[in-house]
Amino acid sequence: MIKTHRFIHNLNIAMDAVFANKFRSLLTALGIIFGVGAVIAMLAIGSGARQEILDQMKLVGVNNIIIRPLFADDDSHDELLEGRFSPGLTLADAQSIRELIPGVQSISPELEVNTFGFHNGIRRPVRISGIDPAYFDLFGISLVQGNNFSRAQMESGAPVCIITNQVRALFFGNDHAIGKQIKLGNNWLTVIGIVEDRSGGGESTERLGISELGNKVYIPINTALLRFIDRSAVSSTDIQRMRSRGGRRSAQNQQDPEKLKSYHQLDRIIVQVETSELLTTTADIIDRMLHRRHHGVEDYEVIIPELLLEQEQRAKDIFNIVLGAIAAISLLVGGIGIMNIMLASVMERTKEIGIRLAVGAKKTDVVFQFLSESVFISISGGVVGVFLGIFISRMIMEFTDILTIVSLSSIIISFMVSAGIGIIFGYMPAKKAAQKDPVTSLRYE
Repeated sequence: MIKTHRFIHNLNIAMDAVFANKFRSLLTALGIIFGVGAVIAMLAIGSGARQEILDQMKLVGVNNIIIRPLFADDDSHDELLEGRFSPGLTLADAQSIRELIPGVQSISPELEVNTFGFHNGIRRPVRISGIDPAYFDLFGISLVQGNNFSRAQMESGAPVCIITNQVRALFFGNDHAIGKQIKLGNNWLTVIGIVEDRSGGGESTERLGISELGNKVYIPINTALLRFIDRSAVSSTDIQRMRSRGGRRSAQNQQDPEKLKSYHQLDRIIVQVETSELLTTTADIIDRMLHRRHHGVEDYEVIIPELLLEQEQRAKDIFNIVLGAIAAISLLVGGIGIMNIMLASVMERTKEIGIRLAVGAKKTDVVFQFLSESVFISISGGVVGVFLGIFISRMIMEFTDILTIVSLSSIIISFMVSAGIGIIFGYMPAKKAAQKDPVTSLRYE
């Protein structure tokens, strides 16, 4: 009971000293406030970066390899071919990879066409993706209504489609869309399924050619080739234009304007291997196979998204470590500030210390008094710093479009660090105060 009373008495003396010098206490706490705020903001940026990478990994799929065609301007295109003929990226390439390369679990060719959709007088731009049914499993996209494409629909090039929720809301409103028809370009297609909405995941996936679901409509790959566009088909008119325009093939009537120079039948082939250990080896085998099939013309590129995103994550981790180190230095400076102010306080209150020791206070009482002051200042600064860090994180996300995630663990760590700084940097001044001689302290003016 006596110890508890002594503890409370020492704590009250410490709090009285802090509030008696409010302005000095505030200045002392500023270093901790900004340090904790900076640490929380940096940890939030790091957590946001990791979450973006995870979202992008989900979007590009697990253990996936992406094969993209290379597009060249007129001059470089002529130099690329230089008397050699390449059929470009075709459905036959995808079939060869499926049949000949071991370790391939799933594969989906993809062809994209920009056009307009029509339904009940509503006309809006949409992006059509000709795909294989395995596409949705490759990228973890779930159907919320309806069914996936059947094998019969794939082989016959049936006029069916699967739409996103955004397209459903745009053309059908609150009406039931399954079984109804929508006109895409010059073709009427029946809606057989609806997939979930999901964001694209940032610039990294855009560079890999994977766009947001948004206004997408999915159709069987054979339907896209038969009813919309097949860039591998060559007519006599195309041959004449190739001769007169330096080897460019013309597009069929529904081809995208930005891809008029493309002779590739497909825009992309996505290959999923069984395990991540096979990614590099399988990508190398695919590269060599396509090199032979394209007669030595390097008009394609083989990308391993997982490795690219891991490299990006490492770069972001290094950046976050640097920022975290800077924030930690600010905390260190704040701790040194607390120690300096407390040392100055000990010098100013020498007589007060002498009186306390003379009337029976123990050295541990004096140590606890000054240690309580420093810990209270650092913890108070830590609490304010936590709110400042959350505010800074919100502002960063609001004005820079950088994802920030403030986690409970970062708040706890920052709070504990601020309390630790108060103890570490407050102990030396407290010990110095307790070691003062009472007689000498009483004579101090």
